[in-house]
Amino acid sequence: MKKGFKFFCAMGLLALALVGCGGNKDAAAPEGEKKEARVIKVTTKFVDDEQTAKSLVKVVEKVNERSNGSLELQLFTSGTLPIGKDGMEQVANGSDWILVDGVNFLGDYIPDYNAITGPMLYQSFDEYLKMVRTPLVENLNKQAEEKGIKVLSLDWLFGFRNMITKKPVKTPEDMKGLKIRVQQRPASVAMCQAFGAAASPMSFGEVYTAIQQGVIDGAENNELALTSNKHGEVAKYFSYNKHQMIPDLLIGNLSFLNGLSKEERKVFYKAAELSNEEECKQWDVQVKEAKKVAQEQMGVKFIDVDVLAFQKKVKGVQESILKDNAQAKPIYDHIQKVNKKYEGKDGE
Repeated sequence: MKKGFKFFCAMGLLALALVGCGGNKDAAAPEGEKKEARVIKVTTKFVDDEQTAKSLVKVVEKVNERSNGSLELQLFTSGTLPIGKDGMEQVANGSDWILVDGVNFLGDYIPDYNAITGPMLYQSFDEYLKMVRTPLVENLNKQAEEKGIKVLSLDWLFGFRNMITKKPVKTPEDMKGLKIRVQQRPASVAMCQAFGAAASPMSFGEVYTAIQQGVIDGAENNELALTSNKHGEVAKYFSYNKHQMIPDLLIGNLSFLNGLSKEERKVFYKAAELSNEEECKQWDVQVKEAKKVAQEQMGVKFIDVDVLAFQKKVKGVQESILKDNAQAKPIYDHIQKVNKKYEGKDGE
């Protein structure tokens, strides 16, 4: 896989999923009869200047334009409406929502999803993409439907999470004593502790100030966090340990999606199709631009590390995840088999 990022664009998969959803309603109201628009909220954590938010803007505009007034999509970026766990609850409880957020939040409903996003599981994007197309994961998606959640895509890949710190990190030993912001999930906390650091879960919006004021010594994320969120201003080292890949997903309430008419699903398909190519092209461009800005304007240094040393540290964390989710062992075993085919390949 080429350096940078190659991924299956989620917007195209969103379109296919919507086309495949149930519902036998025909097109919008007869000509001359005004039909009240169905309001659908699209909520995401991404800020307005990030490519994903820009692509979602185009989807919303096209759907609203081409649905002849039967649908009104409203986009809420930057977490202005509930995202994460709260956003997932809105979807599960029947709201007319499309949520773009982390796969890990599905683990609150179907614990075995935690097995596909655990620490140090993948070394390439192809490994993950092959995994989510197996019957094992398809079965998890069916379990989600029993909870009222329709998984439209698990393929929004935004790079590997790596260490962003105030001091150089080349080995796990370099992390001893550091306070690192992690996501508020048990596996992330346990992973950080296994590396020898102190885990400091906090909301993403607090990270910049916390690093600046010395409350924490760093965080973990992809390259775009250096520039989009300006973390490169306060933490000057980016270490490629590729400790976790937590892809984002697209989900909606099952009943809501099944209730769309055939024509409305076609509208979604066309809108997503138009944004698909741009979304694919722009990710690699954004990563390259972010690295250039981070290096030349912020003075960030990018460090290649001994990934195997980090992998060895989290073996116990992986075993703990399996202990808590015994049914996930077939998923974990399958991942290990796939990994052997990709040993030595660069996933960036």
